Amino acid sequence: MPKRIVLLIVAACLHAMEPRALPAQAITVTLLGTGSPILLPERSGPSILVEAGNAKLLFDVGRGAAGRLWQSGVALRDVTAVFFTHLHSDHVVGFPDLWLTGILPNKSFAHRTQPMQVYGPTGTRAMMKYLALAYSADLRIRQADEKTSIEGAKIVARDIAQGVVYDRDGVTVTAFDVDHGELIKPSLGYRVDYQGHSVVLSGDTRPSDNLVRYATGTDVLFHEVAAARPELLAISEPARRIMGHHSSPEQAAVIFTRVHPRLAVYTHIVLLSTDPAVPPPTLQDLERVTKTYQGRFEIGQDLMRVGVGDSIVVTRHAQ
Repeated sequence: MPKRIVLLIVAACLHAMEPRALPAQAITVTLLGTGSPILLPERSGPSILVEAGNAKLLFDVGRGAAGRLWQSGVALRDVTAVFFTHLHSDHVVGFPDLWLTGILPNKSFAHRTQPMQVYGPTGTRAMMKYLALAYSADLRIRQADEKTSIEGAKIVARDIAQGVVYDRDGVTVTAFDVDHGELIKPSLGYRVDYQGHSVVLSGDTRPSDNLVRYATGTDVLFHEVAAARPELLAISEPARRIMGHHSSPEQAAVIFTRVHPRLAVYTHIVLLSTDPAVPPPTLQDLERVTKTYQGRFEIGQDLMRVGVGDSIVVTRHAQ
């Protein structure tokens, strides 16, 4: 093989291993997982990475989040803080992977040496306490055998309520109450502000006036959505109950119109069917219904990146 070709191959490999260069934006958001409890290989569980300044903030840690984070070019140890919207399993089940894989001695993707900072609604501290107990054998063995960091294995957890919950180096995170149903309280959404720009993450919610209040003036609104065919809703009480906890595309379009962000993005996409005889709606169905909203919107996909600044740049991951 000619020397020039060899050098080009080596250069390309070295470039691929270099830390990724973020666009010239105030905030960069990566959708690590846009799915739900429904098992779909192309959609990991709900998880959103927000990068602002030096902060790498992770909102929810659903199935497969750690792998998606590494795919996006971020080492697990570099997560500044984790925020939970609520404690449904599909939003937290990936946390043990993020936490425990992050303390492994591998310095390329892990090797965390500082405690994890975790924020969430009432019950978060208790969950972290019992996770530490559940994995105590693993922690003890790895610290003795692999010399993993004792500090890196610690979790500093805080139960939070509506209001500013994080304010460092110009990055502000504000939690606010949303409506995920009478029995699923508290449930939170989040707003992140930095350098005059902001993004809002709805969490799981039915149409919420409080969300509209906190999202007003935001650059990008990342909002959940759930859809089911009318023929399913006519025969399935479980489907009606699930839909009653979420926002339909028709309802989301109304929220988008009220907030009118520079960009609206669907995430936590629930295309529901509880009966094999009734197929779930399609992404095209979501797009068709949401076109009643006149502003710019996108249907999220895993690893899609949104840069927020004077312009808003959307980059989709090659499938």
